Amino acid sequence: MVADGFDRAPLDGLTRTEPPDPMVLAAALAGAAAAIARLDQALAGHPLAQAFLYRTRLESVRRQAAVDGQLIDPWHLAATLEGLRLRMDPYLRIIDRGDILEKARTALTLHQWIVEPDFDQEGEVQRAEAMLAMQPASLPPLIAAGQGLREWIQTGETRPAMRSAMIRFWRKRGLLRMPIPLTGAASLGSEQDWEMDAWLPAFLKAIDREAADGLDLLYTMERAWFEARHGIAGRRKDSHVTAAVDLLAAAPVLSATTLARILGIAVKSAIRILDALQAAEIAIEVTHRSKRRLFGLHGMTPLRHVVQPPYRPDPSRGPGRPRYEIAEDVPEDMPPLPPPLSPIERREFDYTALEEAMAHLHAVVRASRSALRSIVDGTRGADANPAPNRAEAARDC
Repeated sequence: MVADGFDRAPLDGLTRTEPPDPMVLAAALAGAAAAIARLDQALAGHPLAQAFLYRTRLESVRRQAAVDGQLIDPWHLAATLEGLRLRMDPYLRIIDRGDILEKARTALTLHQWIVEPDFDQEGEVQRAEAMLAMQPASLPPLIAAGQGLREWIQTGETRPAMRSAMIRFWRKRGLLRMPIPLTGAASLGSEQDWEMDAWLPAFLKAIDREAADGLDLLYTMERAWFEARHGIAGRRKDSHVTAAVDLLAAAPVLSATTLARILGIAVKSAIRILDALQAAEIAIEVTHRSKRRLFGLHGMTPLRHVVQPPYRPDPSRGPGRPRYEIAEDVPEDMPPLPPPLSPIERREFDYTALEEAMAHLHAVVRASRSALRSIVDGTRGADANPAPNRAEAARDC
């Protein structure tokens, strides 16, 4: 009975929803497991595995930051992670510049949680691992991780620690052989239903999408690198051009300053190499600027539409709103997924330069993270560009 004297209990049955369909969860689980298996199999012994891991971590960081309310401009993220000094557009307000710096620092902090957590972060990650270990051993790893993530958040804990713990959990349970950052970030969006029956399938579908995107990225990197190597066929093995192509395969974007520092050559020589690769349609210039240009492999064409320069007013244009024109060279549909290379094709090349490039790129991320922390904290004890020769860096075009 209720206060008005009317018993509403009989009406409750009329408003109850149907019980959740178990096939929804089963289908989501099967899809996620299949996508992870395909990605894991493709990466097994793949020569570009470390380069893929570097790139997919950056994409995972951007995805996590967006869900956490820190939508990062791909232009600034690419420039920051490449190691450039953070030269802001002069037309930006001070508050906008501070926002860009804070978002870049957020991205690199999330990257640190995944790759090399500090002492305090490691303690949080281990606590999150302990919660995942408490899940029933009979549960599939994907279900166990989803339930553990939900319980962790419900207790008021932060997301980065559990995301890092999940990456370790996948490997301990034999789901993946490499620490691929599959975290189901989209399932933590503000509009996502938090009820278990709705949230758990959403989490599995997010994992499915991340794994499928990872496989697309791997094949795209592989085909772009393969075609670039064929484009410079016939050059001697110690040619700097060959090393430049390998570096472009490892890094999402590359500047002449970074290329010169890695190869031990003058910045002007690096510029000539990148311009020659661009003229041969092996590389593309993705920033469309006169200075501080960034280059990527031609096969990674989505870079051209994602990494765009900051807006600057055109001094030659008169007053009034410019006419809106649709770019005719941008296809409506995404290009088809390139086919994977055969094992024989993969054995044709030497991958030593890639290993050296990956070591340098990880050092660049660490230096950029330290510099951003000092800038945002006001200490300014480091420069975001780890290049020791500032005069050469200033001449980069």
